[in-house]
Amino acid sequence: MIIIGEKINGAIPATAKAIAARDAEYIKHLARIQTAAGVEYIDVCASVENNVELETMKWLIDIVQEVTETPIAVDSPNEQTCIAAMSYCNKPGLFNSVSMEGNKVDVGFAAIADTSWECVALLNSDKGIPKTATDRLDVFANIMAKAEEYGIAPSRLHIDPLVEMLCTSEEGIAVVTEVIREIKNQYPTIHVTGAISNISFNLPARKTVNMGFTVMAMMAGLDSAILDPTDRDLMGIIFATEALMGEDEYCVEYIRAYRQGIHGTVKK
Repeated sequence: MIIIGEKINGAIPATAKAIAARDAEYIKHLARIQTAAGVEYIDVCASVENNVELETMKWLIDIVQEVTETPIAVDSPNEQTCIAAMSYCNKPGLFNSVSMEGNKVDVGFAAIADTSWECVALLNSDKGIPKTATDRLDVFANIMAKAEEYGIAPSRLHIDPLVEMLCTSEEGIAVVTEVIREIKNQYPTIHVTGAISNISFNLPARKTVNMGFTVMAMMAGLDSAILDPTDRDLMGIIFATEALMGEDEYCVEYIRAYRQGIHGTVKK
């Protein structure tokens, strides 16, 4: 699994408070603990007003890069912000995100085409979130046509099948897993990602739902995820599922992660 650490996001109340106060030490703490958990990318999303978003993104990225060399996922609904934020990063990371809304995919793909940056692509369009697997796969086909046009290999893409709230979209889970399976069937080297916590909004005991969904999605082909890497139970579920799926020979990675303290009971 490619783990994208979600904790430096202004949509999270504690992080929003730190951003508003320009609390650099708190942001550094979030960067350090996610790095220690072994993430491949640290997502950076300001979630502030448009007129200060880019300035805030630069502040966040500079702080994160003071304490870690982990690549950055530049995250904004505004693709122009993502493009500008790329220049603040010390190394290629993850462009989060494009979609088939308006010209977002053309703008985003043009920006990363001749680079080593990878990209999250959402399966929505000008019509919003497609309700059926067939419609989402139609959007996927359009994204892949654009990727070919810009010379972007499937292995550089992280397709987000759009994880919706379980409490309002019971059939949506079947749709998501069907879409994941078909995407991986068509393009074995492509990545499929998603925001794990989306599934449990407005439900009690959210972590339980998140863990159950993670196993289902991984069995369908999910191999990238935006999540809280300091959730030891969730990380344990991921390493265990990989081992159970035969993707971790002799459970080497599961054991290594346990010894590093990434999952398992905290030793007193």
